[in-house]
Order: sequence, then C-alpha cells, then structure tokens
Amino acid sequence: MLDIRFPTAMQMVLCIARAQSEGLRCTSKILADGLKANPSFVRKMMVPLTRDGIIVSTLGRSGSIRLGRPAQQITLCDIYLSVIEDKPLMAGRPEVEPCCVVSANACWYFKELAKEAEQASLDVLAKRTVAEALHDILQRGNHEPDRQQNCIS
Repeated sequence: MLDIRFPTAMQMVLCIARAQSEGLRCTSKILADGLKANPSFVRKMMVPLTRDGIIVSTLGRSGSIRLGRPAQQITLCDIYLSVIEDKPLMAGRPEVEPCCVVSANACWYFKELAKEAEQASLDVLAKRTVAEALHDILQRGNHEPDRQQNCIS
C-alpha cells in the first residue's frame, strides 16, 4: 500500500503557507475541503506537524492554523521526518534461511542500499524550503482552477 502521508502533509503545509501569506484564515475543515479528505484525517495529520513546531493551531470559534516558524525555515525534510517518523523509505523482505551465497547476504546488502537511498532522498528534501516550494508552484503552476479561489478552498 502506498504511503501518502508525506505528499498530503506537504500539500497541507504549502496551503497553510499560502493562506498565511495572503492573510487568509486556514482551518482543518478548509484544508480537508481542499484536499478532498475527511477533516478527522487532516486533524490526525496535524498532530505530528504540531508536535514538531511546523504548524500551530488555535482552537475556538476564530481558531486557525498557521506555520510554526517562517516558511524559509521549514524544509521539506522537516515535514517528511515529522509525518513519516521512523518508517523506512524501502522495506526489506524478511530474512530467510540461507541456501546460497545470495540468500545469505541479500538482506544486509538491501538494508545498506535502502539506507543510502533514504539518505539521498533526505538530502534532496533538506535543500528545499516551504517558501521555495510555494514560490516554484506559484511560478510554474500550469493549472489554475476556472473560478477564483484560494488553494485551500
């Protein structure tokens, strides 16, 4: 099963950043509508992002969600590590009883390969901030909805 937590969380944070930059209010309901997702799923996704200071949520009638620090100081790696936590990028298969040199060594080899690939991915994500990602999307975005709307509505 594909894990969509990171792309979902990234879209949420980018929408929050855009709303904040435009002086608009953002709520879990607004995010859920924009993501075409259940508001409880959005609130669940907000838990690690809040815990790690990426977003801040205020409760009540006029409550809203905003970034926990400037968009230039939040990397995509921060978002990834927050929502994925300690789940590996690539899962190895269970060790099997060795019957040849390959089966006796494939697991450790794959673990090293997966670790190297994950570090390369984290390095790429660490080079990109929320501010840069939002700028790139707004500059190169080729799809604008027919009606005037915010990305979170």
